[in-house]
Formats: sequence, C-alpha cells, structure tokens
Amino acid sequence: MERILPSLWLLRHARPQIAPGICYGQLDVPADRLVTWHAAKEFAAVAPRRASLWTSSLQRCEQLALVLQGLRPDLMLKTPAPDLRELDFGAWEGQRWQDLPRAQLDVWARQLACYRPGGAESLHAMLQRVARALVRCWQVDAQGGHQHCIWVCHAGTMRCVQWLLQYGLQAPGSAQWWLPAPGYGQWLRLPWSALPLDLQRLAPS
Repeated sequence: MERILPSLWLLRHARPQIAPGICYGQLDVPADRLVTWHAAKEFAAVAPRRASLWTSSLQRCEQLALVLQGLRPDLMLKTPAPDLRELDFGAWEGQRWQDLPRAQLDVWARQLACYRPGGAESLHAMLQRVARALVRCWQVDAQGGHQHCIWVCHAGTMRCVQWLLQYGLQAPGSAQWWLPAPGYGQWLRLPWSALPLDLQRLAPS
C-alpha cells in the first residue's frame, strides 16, 4: 500500500441551500443533508487515519465534519474554528450580486487586498486570520509537518492557504488572485514536505 506523505487536506463543504447569484460568505446557510452525506462518504474512503479534523464554524462546514467523523471515528474532531470561515461580506451578505452597486464592485476589483466589501472584512484581514490557523495547525496538530490535518472549509479559505504558502502575507492584486479551489464536496491535498515556506514567518505581528 502506498504511503501518503503527511499533508494538509482542504475539504470544501457541500453545495449550500441558497439560490444561485446570491452573495454569501459568512451568511450561515446550511448545506443539503443528503449531498453532505455523499461528500463525507466519498472523502472518508481516502482520508488518512487519525488525522486532526478542523472545521469552519459555519454550519455548512460543521455538517460535513460531523458526518465525516461519524463515518470515520478515528478522525480527531477539533472545536469549530472561526478563523477558517469564508470572507465576511457585511452588508452585501444575502443580496444578489447583480443588485450590488457597480461602483463599489469596481473599487473592490482595483483594491482587492485592502477594500472591505460590504463594509466588513478585507482580503488582507482574512489572510491574517487564516495564517494564524495555519501556523497553529502546523505547530500543534501537524507536529511540524509529521501528522495529517484536515480542514473542512470554503473556497476562499482554500485560496488563502495556497497564497500564504507561496507568497506569505504579501498583498495580492486582482490579476494574481486566480488560485484553484475544488468544487463543492471535493478536496485538495498539500503535502507538508512540499511547502516552500517556513510557516513561522506567516505569524502576523
């Protein structure tokens, strides 16, 4: 049997129960239960044994983490982590993207890192909190890259992790923010041994 290198596994929640075209980041909407169960079953077949299992504190992620842990009791479920949440869109949450002010969307596109969409959270602030979680995971649960960890999280969180591992806390521009994210219920595996950065450098000052 092939040995899988200790890795950080990023598992995206199942499709949320919300109409297409609606802005949702930290809007706490559930995912479909049956679809969530199928996603958990699929991932349970490949998940490493006795990995630490982290989850965003939004219910669409907690649903998947709880079902997964039920299917795989060897996974060590941690307390839900607010730092793994999606970007907070503030006043934009729950609104249709097409109804949002065009001028504000244009400013966000030009000032991607520092602009706070909906008056809430900037991408730079999100990168800082995801960096805190990544450093904590590396130091404690991954034991310096020797143990597997699983995050049940969001597309934005996954993109933040990839950015941090390549560029640290450097502010991204709009043209650079084209990082892949798996579809709903799918995952991305990042071997700890392949990480190019000393994660200690990610800790925000």
